[in-house]
Amino acid sequence: MVPDISLGGRTYGLLAYLYGPGRRDEHLDPHLVASWRPELTPDPGRDPTTTLKQLQERLDLPVQAVPEHRRPKRHVWHCPVRADPGDRHLSDAEWAEVARRVVAATGIAEEGDAQACRWIAVRHADDHIHIVATLKREDGRSPRRHDDYNRAQSECRQIEKDFGLRQLNPGDRTAAKRPTSAERAKAERAGRTATAREILRDHVRQAMAGAADEDEFFDRLTEAGVRLDRRRAPSGDVLGYKVALPGDRNRAGEPVWFPGSRLAPDLSLPKIRGRLDSQEDADGPLAQSRPRRRDGPARARREATGIVERTTTAYTDGDEAEAAAQLSGLGEVLDAVAQTSPASTRQQTTDAARAFERATRWHTRAERADDRAVRSAARSIIQAGNALGRGEDGGATAMLLSTLVLATLAAARWHAARRHHQQAAAARQSADHLRAAYRTAATSPLRAMRAQGRRLPERVRTRHTGTVEAALPGRTGSLRREGGWDALVATLDQAKRAGHDPETLLHEAVKWRELDTADTVTDVLVWRLRRLGRLPADPGQHRADSRPPKQQPQPAQVHTATPTRNPVSPEPRRKR
Repeated sequence: MVPDISLGGRTYGLLAYLYGPGRRDEHLDPHLVASWRPELTPDPGRDPTTTLKQLQERLDLPVQAVPEHRRPKRHVWHCPVRADPGDRHLSDAEWAEVARRVVAATGIAEEGDAQACRWIAVRHADDHIHIVATLKREDGRSPRRHDDYNRAQSECRQIEKDFGLRQLNPGDRTAAKRPTSAERAKAERAGRTATAREILRDHVRQAMAGAADEDEFFDRLTEAGVRLDRRRAPSGDVLGYKVALPGDRNRAGEPVWFPGSRLAPDLSLPKIRGRLDSQEDADGPLAQSRPRRRDGPARARREATGIVERTTTAYTDGDEAEAAAQLSGLGEVLDAVAQTSPASTRQQTTDAARAFERATRWHTRAERADDRAVRSAARSIIQAGNALGRGEDGGATAMLLSTLVLATLAAARWHAARRHHQQAAAARQSADHLRAAYRTAATSPLRAMRAQGRRLPERVRTRHTGTVEAALPGRTGSLRREGGWDALVATLDQAKRAGHDPETLLHEAVKWRELDTADTVTDVLVWRLRRLGRLPADPGQHRADSRPPKQQPQPAQVHTATPTRNPVSPEPRRKR
């Protein structure tokens, strides 16, 4: 059950919407289920002799009774309360109890307070009600509604228990501000699937992904088409920033600006500077941490895969302050992948990055945000440009997505173990989106690998089956039933022809954590083997680098750091 509080200044306009047909004729039988004084409250939905004007005048009477200079400009308190789609339909009497408990919990009308604010609850659909109140009490004072949003949330959690409804995860007051119902309606009218606030939050996070300095961060926002306004001191120093979506204007025709701190707590300029400064303190600017060359998308993704794997190993063991930095780094890689993904997976990776953003923030601050490796991986992905989604490029994308699925699942388990309910749910949701993207990206390269595996002589297949049994005793039978078995056999054979010892390489791949959480173990092993053995991610391509490495990389402790369309300049930037 989700409450959504907003303020407005037009009582009649809101009532006209609630009692009207809706934007798509979706409002059915609008009527009151509860009010401050039922015997005094006209109901235009059920009584044809009453009007919306009469109801509006009754609600506004306490506001009109006080001197004009004491009237709040936004005197209408509006709180839709919506049940979960899987919940049973509540009766009018049950919704009335929900409304009374919400207005009491939020300070609008506490139980037994005869001088409380006037309010009504309108129902025009099975799954939700709208509570409307005016923000002057009968005695002329304003209600004590401090922290009303979180108090409404807490009461709804208790209502779910009492009514036997689906219990949502309790909040911890670290979430970014939710779009209001008015913002969502505006986005719907504009034909957008997300609100301006959500789109701008994505742009700002993606501009941060791997940015070397503050100038590059602002340049990326401008390149993405975002309107940018920097607040400057008389000295010319930047004190803050705000962003607006082109074409998003208020009734006066002015741009609707959002300061970074209103998008998310960690997107204020001081927080962003803190992260950028920590990178420079760690042995120099990020822009100097890589050679002055441009990698192709495939190579950048292959390198990022290894870094993400090592990060996953590290944050399962680190303390909370270090884990905060490591999870922020993982979010930054997701943002980089989202803005450079091919069209076939762009929506899923964008949804994954947007969901995981919630998993990067809880009460423990990221005291260390100095993982140069992860931020450099995000930067390389962006500098390499957009992936085409086919050939070696598509295989490397599948390789990285497979690892990101396991990394986000590991993050979900880490949060769940510490009772970070909202963050754990967000990480699991991100993993679901990444799975969908992986299935799309992996279809072509895995099909080619399976075909190669099936063409191998039976004696060769038998030899590689023994290799798998030696590395994973007792699991060969279940692995052979997976769809990726032939691809695994083909990969082991290719590793042998490239000069590797297949058994040693497979043991190395098995040593990495998170294998047991994989939906398809053979798929995970295929991509790990190809990365460790420097084999091509797509078997139809030339070898990526088939030379046996002198020493295979080992899981190591790493330290980490956070996230549109347009990639940044391939040339690394210098601090200005």
